[in-house]
Amino acid sequence: MNNIAIKTLFLDIGGVLLNNGWGHESRNKAIDHFKLDGEAFNKRHLLTFETYEEGNLTIQEYLQRIVFYERRSFLPDDFIEFMFRQSTAFKDTILFFRAIKERYHLQVIALSNEGRELNAYRLAAFQLTSLFDAYISSSFVHRRKPDLVMFRMALDIAQAVPEHSLYIDDTLLFVEVIRGLGVNAIHYQGLDEAKRQLKEVGLRLE
Repeated sequence: MNNIAIKTLFLDIGGVLLNNGWGHESRNKAIDHFKLDGEAFNKRHLLTFETYEEGNLTIQEYLQRIVFYERRSFLPDDFIEFMFRQSTAFKDTILFFRAIKERYHLQVIALSNEGRELNAYRLAAFQLTSLFDAYISSSFVHRRKPDLVMFRMALDIAQAVPEHSLYIDDTLLFVEVIRGLGVNAIHYQGLDEAKRQLKEVGLRLE
């Protein structure tokens, strides 16, 4: 990837800029907090979550299927508030990419698998709207990574040339797939390693 003029940076959100807001750790906390049947909860989640992430269910409809299919002692709004509270930011990483964007005048595009309501909350709560110029979320485009249609759509919407684009994701499979489209890509394994690899394409702050 040496000596490449990067013009567009595609960034995953969960696992790179923020934690995975509704990953298995957060779900396990919800099971404990709300005293749910973990086996039933996880089975229903696995059968339903992709549909939610693709924007074909609202968060209320998703929760109706996995939690509120029977009477509970708490309300859907209580559960949604708990879900949102599980999100945390990797502040140093966000600050770094903001600085890279400003220094190199990059177009920065979010490319993530997230449900609509959780995505909207996270973008606002952690001020990611000041980093991103556009948002290619699974719940907006009704496709999920690693679907090639989603990756091609991202390139089209950004009007980005693959060889002048860079994608960063913590999921290796997604990195491998988008490389097949000619896009430069980094498997994110922490900020220090990302900085080292970014230097190879000429993006540095020093």
